[in-house]
Formats: sequence, structure tokens, C-alpha cells
Amino acid sequence: EPPDTPKDFSCQTQDMKRVTCTWREEDTYLYGKNSPQYTLSETSSQKMALCEASCSEQCSCSWDIGQQWIWNVTVTVENPLGKKTATDVFDINHRMYPTAPFQVWEDCTDTEITLHWNYENNEIELFCQTEVLQPDGKVELHNSSVADSRRVTVRGLQPYTEYTARVRCGAAKHFWRWSDWSQPLTTRTKEGTPSGKLDIWREITPVLGGRNVTLFWKQTPSFQANGKITSYEVTWEKIEDGSKPESISFSSVYNSTRIFIDNHSYRINIMAKNNVNFSLPSVLIISRATDDSKSIFSTEELKEGQVNGTDDGIFISWEPRSIYDSYIIDWCNFPRLQPCDLQWKRFGPNTSSAVISSAAFVPGVRYKFCIYGSVANRASLLEKKIGYLRELPPCLDPVVRKVDLTYNSVTLSWDSYLTNESEPGFVRGYHVYVSPIQGNCNLKGSKKHILSDESELCKYTIENPEEKRYTVKHLMPNTKYKIVVKAFTGGGETPIVNFRYIDTPYNSNMMYFVFLLVIVPTLVAAICYWKMKWVKECCCPVIPSPNKSKVLSFNEFKIDSEKVLKINDCPPDMLAMDSNAEAHKL
Repeated sequence: EPPDTPKDFSCQTQDMKRVTCTWREEDTYLYGKNSPQYTLSETSSQKMALCEASCSEQCSCSWDIGQQWIWNVTVTVENPLGKKTATDVFDINHRMYPTAPFQVWEDCTDTEITLHWNYENNEIELFCQTEVLQPDGKVELHNSSVADSRRVTVRGLQPYTEYTARVRCGAAKHFWRWSDWSQPLTTRTKEGTPSGKLDIWREITPVLGGRNVTLFWKQTPSFQANGKITSYEVTWEKIEDGSKPESISFSSVYNSTRIFIDNHSYRINIMAKNNVNFSLPSVLIISRATDDSKSIFSTEELKEGQVNGTDDGIFISWEPRSIYDSYIIDWCNFPRLQPCDLQWKRFGPNTSSAVISSAAFVPGVRYKFCIYGSVANRASLLEKKIGYLRELPPCLDPVVRKVDLTYNSVTLSWDSYLTNESEPGFVRGYHVYVSPIQGNCNLKGSKKHILSDESELCKYTIENPEEKRYTVKHLMPNTKYKIVVKAFTGGGETPIVNFRYIDTPYNSNMMYFVFLLVIVPTLVAAICYWKMKWVKECCCPVIPSPNKSKVLSFNEFKIDSEKVLKINDCPPDMLAMDSNAEAHKL
């Protein structure tokens, strides 16, 4: 291809002695003796070629300025297929491109850094700019306030913090472009007095003659050490009599200690110290033992509410009280160990719920949370909560101690399920599973439950964890069943492995019914057959007794105990005489 017009053609100087022109080379796909040839020329000069161009990443060409200040430079690119030119007209005083500053050094205080540097071409007045890289990755630019100044002061920095700075300069009068950056300089400000306060907390254990108080402290985001913490100072004193305070100092590697105090009220101060000074004191007020004892007794009476785990942690809520200026929640990261790694978190007065998260939280472990209200550095226990990050199924099944059977029911009785802190979840109730050995289960009032082997069970749910007795009804008599009782938590229940087998007895009521319907009539028939003559005489005599006749039912015709029938009132169809003697008597 023929050459294209040179791109980005411009000229500049770094020392007011030589001019360097640069441009971008375009590919013509011709090589060797046919590759593009570059020529730089000056319109007012008789000299055709000012310099010999060289090209690598970009093309450049340099020559001495001499006494000429105004230049009209043309670059010509040519190959066998064509020729193109580009021109740059400039005043050399307006094309100053300084070299990068060097020998950068600094002076520091706890909040300021003053940077110093040198540069070549001392006869040129320069204006410089400083770039400061903050610890958080942000970049700040600071311009020197005086032209040709070789230093700049950066203020408002954090004590004992590492910063990285570099400098660049440009012509003060006819600014053309910035120089390259100097080599970066990394420095640290000096230490200063710690700012803010430590976050402190306590654990009180009553002992003979007083109390053991375990004190904890930690640095919060609002606390700035402003140096290297060398120690912590703990001071405690009685509030009532103003006695001389006691104090003890600890190395910076410690974050807790235990002290003994008597039954009076105490003020406890904890401060952090670096090589410059102490931080402001953090204060705790420990009330008198009598007040504490009341608080301890009330602690035992506080009912532990249950809380639930979420994807982010354990959600806790409490009833806010207007008298407190803050709330504190404490818990143990490892409740089954001693020490349990006590942790705490503070909340503002307008907060009534929080999600407590910790990398130490694991499923199946019960965590206890105590919620305190604090006013004037004095804390009072308000509520207690227990919960799991995620509940797991119970470790053991209930132990069935008694089985009462009837022909159509079974009553199961089991021991109270242990609901101590070692349980992997809160027991929510029980499931009773029943199934005949042969056939499917379709008992009234139950739900179907399919096992992994596709066998079918009848399932009954007891939602009261305090229940210890249940009766399964509508069973078939003289049938073999398998049965099991399972406790369940919010994490479900363990798989069914072992069953208990029972046999329902015969139905005794059915036996009575069969006896009445079959045995009694048969017995009566046998007796009747055996006493046929007597029965016939009793029930169906050849000559009926008049006293047993319905005809002789008139109460007004009686002689003594005998019933009397008037013949004229009852015309017979036929008259038969038993004997003349009887007839005469009648």
C-alpha cells in the first residue's frame, strides 16, 4: 500500500538544546528496499535532512536547536507506491517536556509529609505536582503552591500510616505537558496519641467474700491506635469511699484479665498505650454485690426465649426500653469449652433486633445470648435467648418404657426427652409410626409416610414436646404391627432403623357376641329337646288351664282366686263335659 500521513506528529525539547520529533509508523506491507523512508526537513533551512529517523514502538528523530527558536518541521514518508507529509510549526519555548524529578526524599510528622526533590535544567522554571496513594487505594494530587519550588507538604494524614508518593513537573510559563513520574517513595508517618476508646466488657462470678470480674477489651473500627500498641492499663477503684485506685499493666498480646473485688461498687478504667501516649479511658461500673445478687436471682428467673438461625447468622430481637443509651449482646463462640471465647456486640438505643454472626458458629450447637441494657456505663441484664445457627435431628430416640395393648389400640409411654444444651436442636414434638407386618397401613387419623425402601407407614404427629403418652387406635385384633416413636426438631428427625413389634389380642367382645348368638340358643334348644314332654305340657297342654286363658281375663268375675266365665256371655262353638260329677258341681 502507499504510505499514509504520519500520525501524532509532534516535536518537543527536554533541555532547550535538542529537539525530538515523534510520530506513529503505519504498516504498508512493503519491506526491505521498498519499506517506507522518512525524511525531516525545515522549511527555512537549506539543509534537507535534519536528522535520521529511527522506528521501534514509535518513530523519532532528534537534532540540535542551535540559535533557532521558531521551527517549521515537515516529515516526509515515501515508498515506491507514493508519498505523504505532516508538518509541525512551533516555538521551542512552548514545547518544554521536562525530565522526571529525581533524588526524592521526605520529612515526616504524625500527620504531615514534606517531599523534597531535584531535577535537571535548573535554569527552567517548573511547576510540580505530587501524587499520594492512600492506604485505602485512593489517590490524591497536590500541586506546589510556588513556581520552581522543590518541595510540597501534604497535610491531614493519619498517624503511623504508610503512604506512597511520586512527583512530576511541567513548565511554569508555557505549559506543554507533564514530565514522567519520579520513582515512587514509600514512607510512614510518625506515631501519635491513640484516638477513640477501647470497647470493653465484663463477666462477673460471685465467690466467697466478693466477686471475680473477668475483663475483656478489643479495638473497634472507631478506635485508632495511631502507632504500635505496647500495653494496656487496667485501673479499678471503689466508688463509695474514694479509696486509692489499684492498677495493673498488660502486654499488648493480652485482651482479657481477671481481678477480684469485694461487694462494693467499683469503677473500672481500661486504656491502650503506644510509644506516644495513652488513649482515652473506657469505663465500666460494677454495682454493689447486693444489687448484683438481685440481678443474679432475676437472671435465673428469666425465661430463655428461642431464636432462629438465618443464612447470615442468628436473628435476635428484644423489647427496647427508653431508659438505656445502648444495648449489649454477649455470647460464647465455643459454649462447650472453657474458656468459651466470650464475645459481645454493642447497639444503639434505637435498635431492637440484630443478626449475630460469627465464623465460629456451626450447625447443631446451642448458643446462649444475654441482652443487657446500659446507661451511664452500668449494664443490667434484660433478656436471655438460646438458639442454633441451624438445628440438626435429635441424637437419640425416646425410650418407650410401657406398652398397653387392647384388641384395637396400643398405648405407648416413654421417658421425658432430655432437652439439655448438648442437644443439636429444640425438640418440637414426636412422630409415632405404625404399620402392620403384612399389607399397607390405612389407619384412621394418620398420614402416609413412605420410607426409602418404598414401604408404607402410618404417621401420627404429637406437637407437644412435653407429651409422654400416646394411644394409636383403630388397630385390627389378632394382628402383628411394627411401631416406633421418633423425636423431631427444627432440623427433622433421624432415619427410622429399629422398630418395636406388637401383637394385638383377640376381641373378647366378639367372643361374648358369638356366645350369645350361638352357644346360648344351642343350649336352650338342647334343654328343650331333652325336656320335650315337660315343655309341651308347659307351653302347649292338651287341655289348657282356665287360669292361663286370655278369655278368662275379666277381673269382675272372680270367686276367691278362681276366675269365672259366664257361659251366656261367651257362646261356645262346642261343649264337652269332663265328668258328670264336675258338671254337677259347676
